[in-house]
Amino acid sequence: MSQIPMTVEGAQRLRDELQELKTVRRPAIIQAIAEAREHGDLKENAEYHAAREQQGFCEGRIQDIEAKLSNAQIIDITKLPNNGKVIFGATVTILNLDTEEEVTYRIVGDDEADIKNFRISVNSPIARGLIGKSEEDVVTINTPAGMVEFEITQVQYL
Repeated sequence: MSQIPMTVEGAQRLRDELQELKTVRRPAIIQAIAEAREHGDLKENAEYHAAREQQGFCEGRIQDIEAKLSNAQIIDITKLPNNGKVIFGATVTILNLDTEEEVTYRIVGDDEADIKNFRISVNSPIARGLIGKSEEDVVTINTPAGMVEFEITQVQYL
């Protein structure tokens, strides 16, 4: 498995979720399984089967997070000198040259992407079109609405 780029905040959120799963969810599920076993016949015990299913999801998520963290390339953009170039982790303000609409995105890893909070995946078409460009560059990006021209008005390493 190759390196997965991740911001410091994204890695911390995954560590926090892993801690929650291991110390809170897993023991609660084990307790639920134990209680369901006491009800008798396991073949027709819906509580037992539901708890076992939850256990499977929980263990799967724990393995998923551990794999991602073990392959994470954590990038702390605040420690890099800002040369105006768009890189992973940068906060980029772009101006749509057709509509004059300005929007600010942060380029993050796949697991951290959240368009409602203006965090776009490094693998998204917009991010791929912006990476490597600099402030004041005009870029043409193939969006779902077609080809759109944007001007990069600001690049911040926050």
